[in-house]
Amino acid sequence: MARKRVAILISGRGSNMVALIEAAKDASYPAEIAVVISNEPDAEGLAHARSAGIATAVVDHRVHGKNREAFERALQAELAVHRIDLVCLAGFMRLLTPWFVEQWNGRMLNIHPALLPAFKGLDTHARALASGAKIHGATVHFVVPEMDSGAIIAQGVVPVADGDNEATLAARVLEVEHRLYPLALKLVAEGRVRVVDGRCLIDGVPMLNSP
Repeated sequence: MARKRVAILISGRGSNMVALIEAAKDASYPAEIAVVISNEPDAEGLAHARSAGIATAVVDHRVHGKNREAFERALQAELAVHRIDLVCLAGFMRLLTPWFVEQWNGRMLNIHPALLPAFKGLDTHARALASGAKIHGATVHFVVPEMDSGAIIAQGVVPVADGDNEATLAARVLEVEHRLYPLALKLVAEGRVRVVDGRCLIDGVPMLNSP
């Protein structure tokens, strides 16, 4: 089976992008990173991608002013040039319109630093600490028009320690993210994930947690 061609969308350093690039260096991995695209021309992650021999592109949202559809059509054109099968968001700081999301229904993944559906949105670690939660973690999910609401592909859990602050908890979650995202992309690229009634079935079995 041919490897799936993946585009990673970033806005900054793209640490999860690095994890995906590393995983895809293995010839047996079912996906290849075909291009890294940023909406920020000076995003740190672009240099890393280039150093790894991966094509890069910039689709600067500022060029299109407040016309989100014009920006997304330019982004869609870039994805078409690279014949992309799957899209992975890795710190991509743009809200996407329903039109764009629909183009990639079931083919666009995002990673969120919380155990969805808890703590959607920003400041997840501070909110987890403030809530008194004993566990926290990360979620890879399919992207739908509603933010952080798509079917969950995989989750990784970390304990919340008594002495944790936002930085220590964030660092522990990030380690999980870097293992979880390549796992989730692998499952999707292998065609092992189906969405039934809003839930992901992995080979017919609900995926509850990552190792």
